[in-house]
Amino acid sequence: MNTKIQVTVWNEFRHEKSNPKVASIYPEGMHTTIANFLGKEADYELRTATLDEPEHGLDGEVLSHTDVLIWWGHMAHGEVSDAIVEKVKTRVLEGMGLIVLHSGHYAKIFKALLGTSCSLKWRESTDKERLWNTMPSHPILQGIGDYFEIPQEEMYGEPFGIPQPDEQLLISWFTGGEVFRSGATWTRGHGKIFYFRPGHETYPTYHQAEVQKIITNAVRWARPNVCIPDNCPNSPALEPLPEDPEADNRPTIGHK
Repeated sequence: MNTKIQVTVWNEFRHEKSNPKVASIYPEGMHTTIANFLGKEADYELRTATLDEPEHGLDGEVLSHTDVLIWWGHMAHGEVSDAIVEKVKTRVLEGMGLIVLHSGHYAKIFKALLGTSCSLKWRESTDKERLWNTMPSHPILQGIGDYFEIPQEEMYGEPFGIPQPDEQLLISWFTGGEVFRSGATWTRGHGKIFYFRPGHETYPTYHQAEVQKIITNAVRWARPNVCIPDNCPNSPALEPLPEDPEADNRPTIGHK
């Protein structure tokens, strides 16, 4: 039996093909960079998937063998098939972990699971980002100090249109004065969700050690504890039930 954590890294893989600056930072795509540093973990097994593959690389076989899905999207959220979004959502509700990165805040799957607008303020400039560790004991933040800094990043600012997080792990401050809830978790069904803000495509954020450490920790945290399909079964009684003389006269309602 394979006991390794099965990780799928999903990326649009569009900016790297159209923007020379992005291609110079991530020549094989952000998904490959992320998969490469995660692949250093002995208990992780990696695969990648991208938007332009059949079924966006997320067919039933791939999803059924994914413990944790990492999602990066930006310029083509609308091109993601609603059918694939529904399949991913089902897998999360069953127990699959989901890590949503940076502009994935506006991805269909993130909005579908959180049920809110997930909107925010933004500015692509020369901001430094300082990320404050608000839960040092949390498994995702092991090995991270009181704070760390990213020399240059896109600014995201409040208000962030998300439901109240189960856990607020990181808060960012930017040179322009804004703050942002940059690391947060939720549970949906049996699945764990972690949103992690850094990762604009024109900056080498995913090459930074602290960012890599947080994503690496998050995979282990998001690993499923169970996988329980939502099939709404008809359940027989454990104990004998008294006969109901009116049962045959009642209309049939509910699930069949």
